[in-house]
Amino acid sequence: MNILVCVKQVPDTTEIKIDPVKNTLIREGVPSIVNPFDGYALEAAARIRDKNPDTRIVVVSMGPEQAKNALKECLAIAADKAYLVSGREFGGSDTLATSYILSETIREIERREGPFDAIFCGKQAIDGDTAQVGPEIAEHLGYPQVTYGLEAELDGGALKIKKETEDGAEIVAVNMPCLVTFTKPSWDPRFPTIKRKMAANRAEIPTLAPSDLAGIDLTRCGLNGSPTKVKKTFVPQKKSGGVKLQEETAADSAKKLYGLLSGAGLV
Repeated sequence: MNILVCVKQVPDTTEIKIDPVKNTLIREGVPSIVNPFDGYALEAAARIRDKNPDTRIVVVSMGPEQAKNALKECLAIAADKAYLVSGREFGGSDTLATSYILSETIREIERREGPFDAIFCGKQAIDGDTAQVGPEIAEHLGYPQVTYGLEAELDGGALKIKKETEDGAEIVAVNMPCLVTFTKPSWDPRFPTIKRKMAANRAEIPTLAPSDLAGIDLTRCGLNGSPTKVKKTFVPQKKSGGVKLQEETAADSAKKLYGLLSGAGLV
């Protein structure tokens, strides 16, 4: 079985601070990490390989040269091969353009590595939170998709997915080739071994440029190929001065709240 995992290098949002004057994100000095949801997707692929040793895992990322650090981390954890797709023409791509570029990249990697039985993605990136790229890749490729996966298991010629729902979870079977996006499961991803870390540091990661993607339409890439335009970003103003009610009973708190609201002419 061949599995492709799409990963993204993102800023560690726990380290991001806000400029109090400009109300913009301060990215300088903020470390970059593998998108956590993509880490769950990689672990799901690794767990399939634990039960099916002939499984091969390839990872791909779109981004600048520094994204190879994220790919090497994936190689150290579980991946067998990694590819980076990068080019100035791709700068400023929104989710639609990004998913198109990745779908064309997947076709090129398949020409080199053979067809993939499944494509795994994180449900969303923590720096954008759109949850759009994975499903859009599936549409570009014409693959069936399952979103919000928790676990995946090979079941003959299909994948059996444990899928998160509003009421808990359900089991869904999907024919391959397919695409699955993963959310946070009940387990944590595995850690890399020293042996795999050393091998990952030595690994040569091919970079696919726009010229390597046969038939790609560059008018659908970058800013010009992105129908989504960001007009404004801002940080909500912090408010203070709230009143905390702590009466002896809930009924007493409700009465006091009603009195305060009535006195302010709000009810």
